[in-house]
Amino acid sequence: MPRKKVLFLIGSPNQTTQMHQIAELLRDEFDPFFSQLYYDGWQRPFYRFLIWSNVLKGTIVTGNIQAKADRYLAAHGLPNDFEARVYGHQYDLIVCCSDIIAPWNLLAKTKSVFVQEGMTDPLNRWARIVKRFTRYPVLTISTALNGMNNCCDVYCVASAGYAEHFRQVGVDAGKLVVTGIPNFDDIEKLRHNSFPHRSYVLVATTDMRETYRPDNRKRFIGEATRIAAGRPMFFKFHPNENMARATAEVLRWAPAGTRIFAEGNTEEMIANCAELITQYSTVAFVGLALGIPVHSYFDVEDLKRKLPWQNHGTSARRIADVCRRYASFAGSGPAFLKQYQPEGFAAPTAGAPTATGAPSATPAVAQPQPARS
Repeated sequence: MPRKKVLFLIGSPNQTTQMHQIAELLRDEFDPFFSQLYYDGWQRPFYRFLIWSNVLKGTIVTGNIQAKADRYLAAHGLPNDFEARVYGHQYDLIVCCSDIIAPWNLLAKTKSVFVQEGMTDPLNRWARIVKRFTRYPVLTISTALNGMNNCCDVYCVASAGYAEHFRQVGVDAGKLVVTGIPNFDDIEKLRHNSFPHRSYVLVATTDMRETYRPDNRKRFIGEATRIAAGRPMFFKFHPNENMARATAEVLRWAPAGTRIFAEGNTEEMIANCAELITQYSTVAFVGLALGIPVHSYFDVEDLKRKLPWQNHGTSARRIADVCRRYASFAGSGPAFLKQYQPEGFAAPTAGAPTATGAPSATPAVAQPQPARS
């Protein structure tokens, strides 16, 4: 029997490393290939226009972040089938890290599994306008409308709270399954790390300006200074930020002695901090899971409801199990999830409607651990 082929769509470092973890667990049956996110078919000219006009500059599909993904694939010896045009394969499965940009023509004839990347951006006024009047969630230049296209067969999501979120955005409830997500499912292990500092206030910024969103950085630094109340402050910049500009702003508006980190392991820095201040960042989940006080532009209580399932690092195996079994299933995604019984660990429950109409996307085993704030 010929080996099956699976195409993993990648993007940011977080998306790329999650996909790599899942791919390694499928090598017994699949030959994995990788590609940056892309459109094909009738949407391809529109996508190319957005790239040409620099509208997508600073996003995961072009520029520095795409270059990082290409370097990652090369460094790990992973085959780069960019836009599925290099090798000419017919794929048995596509694993997507986003459906904001998706190869519609390929998805129409190939089974697909969506893997939630992390935190989704807020459904602000612009995102609601895009959702109501267009078919192009990419116009938000954010992850706010991930799920709106409802174009994948199965959606693997971080928690029961996120299952409800994706249902509200547009995913059919019967496509949803709670698996956890690989980079945020064993946060407790971060307490043991090599970062040498302790008991500081960590400020983790967001690349809002690089993705065309307003950011009053002077006000944000002032608020962080107020919260720190004289305690040592560390700033960790988002890797997509203009580092020279961000550094100059901290030097100008933050107290003397504030430390700046343009690189480094943000999660380990959070594990050692006394308090975490963020803007729009998935790393808020790290602080919440560890019981660290968190400040965010998001509603922190809502983040607690959506906290990724802490399943002791088994999310990649759970998602790989979904991929393996669904690729061999002769039926739709919802039909697959209705009968899905994984082996080796407790089964999560598909998002089938309940008598009240709300999706039941709760794992059959323990819920995410409650966070303290």
